[in-house]
Amino acid sequence: MSRFEMGDLVYSAQDLYNDTVEETGESAIPGAAVDELLVAAGIRGVVVNVGHAEADPSQDIYLVRFEMDEAGSLSSPVGCLAEELSYEPAAA
Repeated sequence: MSRFEMGDLVYSAQDLYNDTVEETGESAIPGAAVDELLVAAGIRGVVVNVGHAEADPSQDIYLVRFEMDEAGSLSSPVGCLAEELSYEPAAA
C-alpha cells in the first residue's frame, strides 16, 4: 500500500527542483530549466496519481499538483518521492 493516496492533501517537505534525465542530460520537465525550483518547501498540493519508478517498481512516485498562488491555481503535476512529501506543513 502506498504511503499517500490519490486525493490526499500534502505539503512539499523540501524545495523541489527539476531533475536531469541521466541518459540524456536534458530537463526532466519540458519547458523547465535543469535545476529550476519547481516548488518551495511547505507548499500545499494534492496527489493526483500514484505510480512506480520503472527502474525500481518498489519505489512509489506521486504526481502532485501544488498551489501556485493565493487563488489556489494548481501547477502541472510534479513527480515526487514519499520523502519529499508530508501530511503536515513544515514547522516555521
